[in-house]
Amino acid sequence: MIELPVIPANQMQRKPDWLRVKLPVGKEYAQVRGLVDEHKLHTICESGNCPNMGECWGSGTATFMILGNICTRSCSFCAVATGRPLAVDKDEPNRVANSIKLMKVKHAVLTSVDRDDLKDGGSIIWAETIKAIRRESSGTTMETLIPDFKGVWDNLYRVCEEKPEVVSHNIETVRRLTKEVRIQAKYDRSMECLRRISEFGLRTKSGIMLGLGETESDVLETMQDLKDVGVHVLTIGQYLQPTKNHHPVVDWIHPDQFDFYREKGRAMGFKNVESGPLVRSSYHAEKHLFDF
Repeated sequence: MIELPVIPANQMQRKPDWLRVKLPVGKEYAQVRGLVDEHKLHTICESGNCPNMGECWGSGTATFMILGNICTRSCSFCAVATGRPLAVDKDEPNRVANSIKLMKVKHAVLTSVDRDDLKDGGSIIWAETIKAIRRESSGTTMETLIPDFKGVWDNLYRVCEEKPEVVSHNIETVRRLTKEVRIQAKYDRSMECLRRISEFGLRTKSGIMLGLGETESDVLETMQDLKDVGVHVLTIGQYLQPTKNHHPVVDWIHPDQFDFYREKGRAMGFKNVESGPLVRSSYHAEKHLFDF
């Protein structure tokens, strides 16, 4: 254990200096930016104001959201709208694949809203999107950041059977805070989801947000739980409150604490640990295509 200063967010009116973001630059970023603007393409990188957009686009990585932009869940940390989603767009897989081809994306990260309103949980569109990307851009690798499919494992396996290079499901927070932060989710169900992905033989990834009120022991317990179910890649980043109506930031976590968790994760045996204030789920995603 280490003793580091924790800065309560309510004692600080602005973000600490270590959360400042450099403006995106570079030839590769400019090329992707031009394609996005010209063809009116949609990426989560842009709409979510991701702090790492320039770096990721510069390395040929981009993140796309499928199955609409209305979620059936109401997690207190997430800015995605909650409500009754629109009907499934059966042409979406082709449009996403075409966008990836136009942008010349080397590594695509796919995510989605939760579609608890659908019997298949959206897994058919997930599978069709992976197939379409492979048809249009055979050299593009993929990470799929999937929901828990409410524990209907046949829907999970429908995605796994397409064998994306990485399958990710975020635990988001520690066990103690799950009911508060992920209202309709279950800690143990998410762990079971990750265990099944790993047992399927796929590269398995998960992520945790810090600054929601967790303790160091909470985080270490969750990290060990993730390792025990077979997770290979772990991302740890600072939670940032999207609006005043969302869960408040309780603490600003010092960069040295993130370094501590990175070293602890490596000692636990994770293949890769990305840990830092600005780390997000898809940060350095292209580097997680390791052999194991």
